[in-house]
Amino acid sequence: MARAPSLAEARRWFAEELRAICHLGDERIVEAFATVPRERFVGPGPWRVLHLAEGYWTTPDADPRRLYHNVLVALDESSGLNTGEPSLWAYYFDRLGIKAGDRVLQVGTGSGYFTAILAELVGPSGRVLGLEVDASLATAAKRNLADWPQASVRLVEGVVPVTGRWDAVIAFAGASAPPAAWIDALAQGGRALIPLTGSERWGFMLRLDRSATGIGARSAGRVGFFPCAGARDDAEAAALTRALADPAGQREIKTLRRDAHRPAKTCWLHGKGWCLSKRELH
Repeated sequence: MARAPSLAEARRWFAEELRAICHLGDERIVEAFATVPRERFVGPGPWRVLHLAEGYWTTPDADPRRLYHNVLVALDESSGLNTGEPSLWAYYFDRLGIKAGDRVLQVGTGSGYFTAILAELVGPSGRVLGLEVDASLATAAKRNLADWPQASVRLVEGVVPVTGRWDAVIAFAGASAPPAAWIDALAQGGRALIPLTGSERWGFMLRLDRSATGIGARSAGRVGFFPCAGARDDAEAAALTRALADPAGQREIKTLRRDAHRPAKTCWLHGKGWCLSKRELH
């Protein structure tokens, strides 16, 4: 009979699988997923795990090795709130280029698992600030992140202004439009990932890059996300849903415009005070 892997081996195999399926180029991301104990952030087992076709199922027991797979684990099954999918975030962290010493603003901390992954990536000289609207999750995240002093959690109500400038802004919940507060927080050379979701939970990941000439924008893949409290508007969501019917135009997005202008053929999605435009940066 084959020997069962140790917990450390299960974590390592999990991280190596993420390396392969996400085509990770940053070794530090692999090490972070092999190091951070996921079981600390999901409560006692057995756990409820989401299968997108079959719904939730229960792990056979509370063995933490059950968690080291590319699965969604329920935090609040009644509302459909889960931990993020590891492969999704491993992929995006790699492409975003999180560096040691970076300042990262995370919107939607949850119980703190991916906050810990980000804290591993920025290292002791960096900083991760997580914003969370759920008081019980914020409390749990603060407790869970005790071993990462470079990470902190702030309980907020909806979308709030954020002081300072941040090298990366990453939202873990779906907005119907890119909130100005998050864009204003971006430093020069800063990058943002904001899931834009329509009337349902599905939409696309908006990638932003701030430079001296403006804010570059592009669609970075189809995603589904839990709604972001304070960043949802029914009219905006309906407009986004209509725009998503034009996938060819979505692929042509090049800039986030915040200047006053009338809707034009170059506007893929024209909102109040913002526009996802097909125009090049100038």
